[in-house]
Amino acid sequence: MNQKRILLIIGGGIAAYKCLDLVRRLREQGVAVRAVMTRAAAEFITPLSVGTLTNDRVFTDLFDLNDEREIGHIRLSREADLVIVAPATADLLAKMAGGHADDLASTILMATDKPVLVAPAMNPRMWLHPATQRNVKQLQADGVHFVGPNVGEMAERDEAGPGRLAEVPEIIAAAKPLLPSDNIAQTVTHLRAERPLTGRHVLVTSGPTHEPIDPVRYIANRSSGKQGHAIAKAALALGARVTLVTGPVALPDPPGVDTVRVETARQMLGAVRHSLPADIAVFAAAVADWRSATTPGEKIKKTGDRPAIDLVENPDILATVTSLEAERPPLVIGFAAETRDVIGYAKKKLKAKRADWIAANDVSLETDVLGGDSNTVHLVTPGGTESWPQMTKDEVAQRLMLRAAEHLRRTTAAAE
Repeated sequence: MNQKRILLIIGGGIAAYKCLDLVRRLREQGVAVRAVMTRAAAEFITPLSVGTLTNDRVFTDLFDLNDEREIGHIRLSREADLVIVAPATADLLAKMAGGHADDLASTILMATDKPVLVAPAMNPRMWLHPATQRNVKQLQADGVHFVGPNVGEMAERDEAGPGRLAEVPEIIAAAKPLLPSDNIAQTVTHLRAERPLTGRHVLVTSGPTHEPIDPVRYIANRSSGKQGHAIAKAALALGARVTLVTGPVALPDPPGVDTVRVETARQMLGAVRHSLPADIAVFAAAVADWRSATTPGEKIKKTGDRPAIDLVENPDILATVTSLEAERPPLVIGFAAETRDVIGYAKKKLKAKRADWIAANDVSLETDVLGGDSNTVHLVTPGGTESWPQMTKDEVAQRLMLRAAEHLRRTTAAAE
């Protein structure tokens, strides 16, 4: 992220104080940060504090004579590589969705031609209000990117639910793929330096399973294993001890990862159970739902008659692991590969499988996700859905594992 430029628009909410840490961490990574504060933001943190950390002037007024002589709101909106809005209040989201431009922040957002990343923060009832949800859907349709909100305790007493500002590492992870020509090697190097999964065990499944019909033929799903293997490598880069249980793939075993190769769904389930306990389990494998009830020892020959294959269901690995008591990992992440109603089916899977998160993606043939190098993921959690922009599978893996590391940090701190 070195030499990148971010324009940070700070909205008016108690979570504004986190922007001070966001600025500090971005500057540690070589990012130049300019800040715009709404009038309400200045009620929570001061322009002096923000300016000290950005080492630049803080912009607050649309009608500043010196700035607007050079059409300052246009200049600010175009000179950045990325615009981040954090915290994005319900009012700011409404202005953005409605195309309002009555202060410096909203005018910049109307004038910018750069990617916009929004980190909402508000009371849970405000976030779940139909008007806010309509505005979010409109902004997503307009191409605005979202990170969070997270679920947890609010500043108000006895208030909890979706509405917490995403943690600073999550915002940075969401920003990285939106910056132009970001060097993935630099990203990996930085994540290795932080190593937030040190001391953790991460279990990942990957690839397809092959269910034999006879010694030659088999039932399988179309999966290259690229996403699962990328997740294993990303977890390793964050300091975790990683076990990768993979079906038949053409990929090499990731160096430093304990790789277990299997063929069938039943073998995969056995390897998963043997690899527990784990702190995080990510089920990215495309497991065949059915297998042949019987497998003859010889190849089935064509005789002119249609062969009858009796199918039985394979074990559901995700549901089996989430139903465990003592050995259930604290964070279980499933994948949902769908061809229609991607988010709807993912929400049903989250509930039916009792998973913590579901990473859903559209695997229709026109998307080129299966076997390709890119992915577009919707992260479905009990607190809502985050629609991530299209990224490489390595970038998806890094963002998912950084998010998982932060989740474990917060839950561990809350339990202490």
